[in-house]
Amino acid sequence: MSSLPRTSAPAATHGLADLTDLADLADRPRRIAPGPSGLGTDAAGVPAPPVAATAALRRGRPTAAGSGGRLPLGPIGVGPDRLGLSALDVLVRPLSADTPEPSAAAAPAAAAVPAVAPERNGPPQPGEPIPGLYYHPIPEPDPERVAEVSRRIKTWAVDEVQLYPPEWEEQFDGFVLGRYMVACHPDAPTVDHLMLATRLMAAENVLDDCYCEDHGGSPVGLGGRLLLAHTALDPLHTTEEYRPAWEESLHADAPRRAYRSAMDYFVRAATPSQADRYRHDMARLHLGYLAEAAWAETDYSPQVWEYLAMRQFNNFRPCPTITDTVGGYELPADLHTLPAMQRVIALASNATTIVNDLYSYTKELAAPGKHLNLPVVVAEREGCGDREAYLKAVEVHNDLMHAFETAAAALALTHPDPTVLRFLRGVAAWVDGNHHWHCTNTYRYSLPDFW
Repeated sequence: MSSLPRTSAPAATHGLADLTDLADLADRPRRIAPGPSGLGTDAAGVPAPPVAATAALRRGRPTAAGSGGRLPLGPIGVGPDRLGLSALDVLVRPLSADTPEPSAAAAPAAAAVPAVAPERNGPPQPGEPIPGLYYHPIPEPDPERVAEVSRRIKTWAVDEVQLYPPEWEEQFDGFVLGRYMVACHPDAPTVDHLMLATRLMAAENVLDDCYCEDHGGSPVGLGGRLLLAHTALDPLHTTEEYRPAWEESLHADAPRRAYRSAMDYFVRAATPSQADRYRHDMARLHLGYLAEAAWAETDYSPQVWEYLAMRQFNNFRPCPTITDTVGGYELPADLHTLPAMQRVIALASNATTIVNDLYSYTKELAAPGKHLNLPVVVAEREGCGDREAYLKAVEVHNDLMHAFETAAAALALTHPDPTVLRFLRGVAAWVDGNHHWHCTNTYRYSLPDFW
């Protein structure tokens, strides 16, 4: 159980008690804003729950066979209650009378509609979403929390781990980590909880920059660097003779200093199961880095499906997977390891990573060297122009989002445990907050003129 206080986040005004009878869910269409295809709705496609589970969901409590002996939870509706509306919302996103409608300008996957750009005059303005992208609008993150997280993360970066030299300060500030993490974790009880995620995000980003990307990164020798950095997360158990040399190595560069410090804060707040879950997902991330590096060394252009396989590892998964730790509770290991839960987490992480591919497209094209992203791979492997490839990548993202929401809704029905529902809300909130940050971070991102 987290040792951090869990009492500061107010409960949402609309929780599970306000839901209509979920037995009708199978007949409830997903609300979709008109898009370039001209199509309107898509059936949620999830089964109706048993009557007992329905009643338990509406009360916000487990059934008689529920989670006895598991960690107690805070209010099910913790946090802001405007996280979007979809088939998933009916089960896992808190509801409000003024909840923004989702934007879904692309057709559902089953329709197999070719990529068609919506008609508009010129490219989107800075801060506007990608035309045709399926996403859920969210309110602006709490400015007081944003300011405090931003202050604390910069103090940590400069004073505790010497994360970057002075000439990188503008880039660090332009990343607006505080705004990012507050948007992604609306149910965090305190700023201390938010800082758990913010330090880890800063550490992951500096390792990517320094080991893989444009601040000294290289595919050559990457495996060795990643392995040694990973020991800052997953400690080396060795002899007393060699332990001091390993401990000293944890201070050798900014990525290792950041990994060590951020993980130290995290393990003091997380349960052993949560900490090991995070280590596992970081190993997945590092494996994805290695695959991309191997392709770069051999000048290999992956097939689209191969690229998507790499992106299932080299993606944001370590971030949403800790949503319960940041929320001040625990999704027990037996529920986290359910194949259905693993599918939900994977789909959410894949969708959020394609969002990064789409918003960072022009930034990566302008950088030296070749940067793999989904539009580039589609263009090369499917023999289409840049515009068509980009629009196809938008479709892929939308298909992943619909699959994520359908899988999450189905899981919420088959496992109506309040902890499962809260975790699914947290993952959905991370997906929404991640898009909001990418869309509105005009310091880092701009969109191509494809519309």
